[in-house]
Amino acid sequence: MKTIDELLSEGVAGKRVFVRADLNVPLDGTTITDDGRIRAVVPTVKALADAGARVIVASHLGRPKGAPDPVYSLAPAAARLGELLGADVAFAEDTVGTSAEAVVSGLEDGGVAVLENLRFNAGETSKDDAERAAFADRLAGLADVYVGDGFGAVHRKHASVFDLPKRLPHYAGYLIATEVGVLKKLTDDVRRPYVVALGGAKVSDKLAVIDELLGKADRLLIGGGMAYTFLKAKGYEVGVSLLQEDQIPAVKEYIERAEKTGVELVLPVDVVVAPEFPDLKAKAPTHPDTVAADAVPADRMGLDIGPESRKLYASKLADAATVFWNGPMGVFEHPDYAEGTKTVAQALLDAPGFTVVGGGDSAAAVRTLGFDENAFGHISTGGGASLEYLEGKTLPGLAALED
Repeated sequence: MKTIDELLSEGVAGKRVFVRADLNVPLDGTTITDDGRIRAVVPTVKALADAGARVIVASHLGRPKGAPDPVYSLAPAAARLGELLGADVAFAEDTVGTSAEAVVSGLEDGGVAVLENLRFNAGETSKDDAERAAFADRLAGLADVYVGDGFGAVHRKHASVFDLPKRLPHYAGYLIATEVGVLKKLTDDVRRPYVVALGGAKVSDKLAVIDELLGKADRLLIGGGMAYTFLKAKGYEVGVSLLQEDQIPAVKEYIERAEKTGVELVLPVDVVVAPEFPDLKAKAPTHPDTVAADAVPADRMGLDIGPESRKLYASKLADAATVFWNGPMGVFEHPDYAEGTKTVAQALLDAPGFTVVGGGDSAAAVRTLGFDENAFGHISTGGGASLEYLEGKTLPGLAALED
C-alpha cells in the first residue's frame, strides 16, 4: 500500500487530488455535535494543500436514499473543515454535476473543495457493479490522483471507496495508515494480557468479532445492551431489558467455548435498572435502582453496569498490556447511566499497556464524557471497519488501495 508520503515525494503541485474522507459526523440540525472525524482528516488535507495540490474532499453523511436530501448536506462539515484548516474551503452543491465541475476547475494550487454528499447519487452505494462503475468513472474525471483516508467507510464496497481508486494512481492517507498500523498491533503481534471490552446495543453486531476473539484475547468484558442476552443465556431474569432471543443459542455456545479455551468471559454482577428508557434530551433525574445481575425485576430494564461490576471491570483492565474497547457499557448519554462507561474509559487510561478505543459510540462517549482524547493510545474513526478487520475480513477499501 503506497502512502501519502510517497505521493508527496513525487510532487503534487497543480495536481487534482481526490481525498475520500469520512465526514460522517453527527448533526443536530446544522450543528455538528462531534467533529472528531473531520479533525482526523485535517493532517492529510493540509499536507496536500501545503504542497500545492488542488484538493477535492468527498464523503458520505448518513443514509440518504440515493437522491439529494438537505438533512444530509455536507455543507456544515465543509464549513468546519475550513475553520480547522484556517482557510477558505469551496463547496460544490452536487457530486459530479455542473457545480462540482465548476468548483474543481476553479481551484488554484493549494486550494481545497468539498463535494456534496456522495450518497446523493445512487451509484455510490449500488449493488450493481456497472452502476457503481459509471459513477466512479464520473468521479475519476474530476481528479488526477486518489488518496483514501476515510477509514470509517473502508468496509463498504462503494464507488468512491472500492471502484474509484482502481481508476487513478492511489495512496493511503495519514489516517488510514495510522488505523491499519494500530489494528495490526491487535492482530499480528499482540502484547499480553490482551483484554477486549465490548458493549453497545446488539449482540448480533458483535457475534463475528467475539467468535474471532475467543481464540485470541485473554479476557472479554461484556457490557451494554448486549450483556442482557448473555445474562439470559445463563438463565437469569432480565426483565424488559434489551434482549435478542434469537441469539441466545450462539451466546450459549460462546460461553461454553470460553470455558473450554480458558478465555475469561466477564459479565456484569450487578446492573442499574429503571422502569423505562430515559429521555436523553431532557436528562432529568430518573431515580434508578441497582440490583444483582440475576435479579432484575420483571418490569425493569437494565441501562448500565452497577458499582460492583465497575470495580470488577476496572480490576480486569488494570494489568492489560493491550486493550481494545468497542461499545459503551450503558446509556452514557444520560448522567444516571454513564458511570459504567466512565469507569471503563478511566480504566483504559490507567492501564499500563496500549489502549485502543474502537470508534463509533465509544469514541463519542470519550469526547462526550470529557476525557482527554490524546491520553488514549488510539481512538479509531471507524467502529464497523475496526470490528470487521478484527474479524479477519477483507475490507474492500483497503484491498483497493493495496492493488
